[in-house]
Amino acid sequence: MNQYLIEGGYPISGKIKVSGNKNAALPCIAAALLTDEPVVLKNIPDIEDVQVMLEIYRSLGGEAKRKGANTWQLVLRNIKTSEIPAELAHKIRASILFAGPLLARSGKAVLPPPGGDVIGRRRLDTHLQALTELGANININSTFEFAASGLAGADIYLDEASVTATENAIMAAVTARGKTILTNAACEPHVQDLCGMLVSMGAKISGIGSNVLTIRGVKKLTGCEAEIGADFMEAGSLIGLAAATKGELLIEGIKPMELRPAKIAFGKLGIVWEHEGNTIRVPPEQTMEVNCDLDGMIPKIDDAPWPGFPPDLTSITTVVATQVKGTVLIHEKMFESRLYFTDKLIAMGARIVLCDPHRAVISGPTRLTGSQLASPDIRAGMAMVIAALCAQGKSVIDNIYQIDRGYEDLAARLTSLGARISRS
Repeated sequence: MNQYLIEGGYPISGKIKVSGNKNAALPCIAAALLTDEPVVLKNIPDIEDVQVMLEIYRSLGGEAKRKGANTWQLVLRNIKTSEIPAELAHKIRASILFAGPLLARSGKAVLPPPGGDVIGRRRLDTHLQALTELGANININSTFEFAASGLAGADIYLDEASVTATENAIMAAVTARGKTILTNAACEPHVQDLCGMLVSMGAKISGIGSNVLTIRGVKKLTGCEAEIGADFMEAGSLIGLAAATKGELLIEGIKPMELRPAKIAFGKLGIVWEHEGNTIRVPPEQTMEVNCDLDGMIPKIDDAPWPGFPPDLTSITTVVATQVKGTVLIHEKMFESRLYFTDKLIAMGARIVLCDPHRAVISGPTRLTGSQLASPDIRAGMAMVIAALCAQGKSVIDNIYQIDRGYEDLAARLTSLGARISRS
């Protein structure tokens, strides 16, 4: 199994361009099923999760050809099968995203239970609710079997603002008969990217960027060219890395508006950055001191659906907080297992009290020491990379497949910034 070998204690510095948004690329690949014409997707990150989604697309009868750096052409003239191979579905949570487009295109879909990060219970109930209200019949045994003689628009109130359930509902509704109103919809930037792609294919969607979407079904979608937006989760990870190692970093290709929730959270840790156009600069001179709430109360960093602080950056801020003077409460409200990786940080010397599965109190700064680590999921894996790079001594991180699932060519890109990191 591949490992990262890391020698910490050296500040990173330099310039780096953010990759395409993983969480936009995956549903856009699934959405290419909705047409028999070619779809060209640009700025697709070269990561493991994308490769698995492309394998699933091919298994259904599609052709996926690389057309240059981070650009893919997808075309599926005729669906060969509506059943996703179990060995692929189990690798990735996003395999569930094929349910909506398969139903819309072929009237059926057979999906084994999806895999993905082990960060707590990740319900599929909202997917089933939305697709049922659009007219699907669902039989659950060892697989999820969806069937519909024809989907029809509906007035749907999602029981939670699930990103992937919202995306599945949108993809099923764009060619359904009549009008669909989707309330309590997720509105993250990656959901907006998917909607933008579908509109370029001829879909009629209004309310994009809000939590109420109105979708008027059309008979047929066409091919398109679509460019995936920047990965603001990666940008947040790089900001955390620069701050924790006390380095200076220019991050290019970002949308500053998408980092506003992160700016508030990092600001509570005394970390700031400047932006000009699509570039931000993280300066080396940071106060690195917790900004207390009124009356000197301990501040809280908590996640929430967009436009709240993204849960995928919770692990990153947890590590950064160990290098900041003062005490802060991290409240992970959405996934009950995401904070379990803190036991590794404690072993490295961090002062953390894990109050319960959702809350951790962190007091810093503490000097971390190199350690033997293993990545439990994508974001905790990146958090461990940051911890190892700001620690004294050498660290080994196992199970880096989990990190490769979400970060493109990480070791080489960080090495170009002066990080002492290699694969073995």
